[in-house]
Amino acid sequence: MTVPNSGKTAVVALGGNAITVPGQEDTIANQFANTRKSLDGIIDLVRDGYNLVITHGNGPQVGNKLLRIESARGRAPILPLGVLVADTEGGMGYMIEQSLHNRLKEEKIDRPVVTIITQMLVNKDDPAIDNPTKYVGQFYDEEEATTFTETRGWKMKKDSNRGWRRVVPSPKPICAIEAKTINQLVNSGTIVIAAGGGGIPVFENENGLLDGIDAVIDKDYASAVLGAEIGAELLCILTSVDKVSLNFGKENQQDLDECTSSQMREYLEAGHFPYGSMGPKVSAALKFIEAGGKVVTISNLADAQKAMAGEAGTRIVAG
Repeated sequence: MTVPNSGKTAVVALGGNAITVPGQEDTIANQFANTRKSLDGIIDLVRDGYNLVITHGNGPQVGNKLLRIESARGRAPILPLGVLVADTEGGMGYMIEQSLHNRLKEEKIDRPVVTIITQMLVNKDDPAIDNPTKYVGQFYDEEEATTFTETRGWKMKKDSNRGWRRVVPSPKPICAIEAKTINQLVNSGTIVIAAGGGGIPVFENENGLLDGIDAVIDKDYASAVLGAEIGAELLCILTSVDKVSLNFGKENQQDLDECTSSQMREYLEAGHFPYGSMGPKVSAALKFIEAGGKVVTISNLADAQKAMAGEAGTRIVAG
């Protein structure tokens, strides 16, 4: 069955926990099962004739790769973060691509699917480079953290009361190097899986050539940037909470159903969305709308179908 093309484009951003579920054994079989469960809302957009880009997080998966590398230290080469992000883009892209291909076949919908390993350009002078804030990898005690700071040059910070973790820079993405190719594929009706884990951070050296940088990029912000580049109208951010809330976790918590971008900007500037929780997602939503996007939905993965229909989650509209 060929679905009529609506001429509209959407970006669906899956959280890394959509594939690796906290508290569940992280086997490949479970990851495939979780991936298949995440596709319902995406299939609805396909039926509605949307051109689609799917992005995904990779926090748990990169953490596992770092653990494997540390376990093999001295016996196998150390890999930089950029290569690990590329590895997860390929591996997780494969799982999403195969699962979606099979689901489309079951639904008798004729749409090709492809994964694009995506590099995201960053400014090598971004202030975030000198102020690492993004936690990666496993937890260590204070003695281990001090040792790794001295012997490996890692930046270490205490993560709540759970221990010490490595922190790396998280610069803002400027554009996707592969945006033109992604746009051509999307406009041809191909469903593209791209910018996995925020994409691989790269910068232009003094010769105008690309070099990697030991950093990670926020997946939702990368999704917003890529969405703007391909002219998407809708950005769906699927996460672990039902809605965006004011005074989150307090007695006076207020869930938001629909807001204008200007209202959401006021809430963000008033400090309702901290960096370590909803702040990056709201910032990404505002970036997308300011760049020409029309609507952003933020919802629980389980409510993806309803959220995309405006019946669940938080809806942010231009205005």
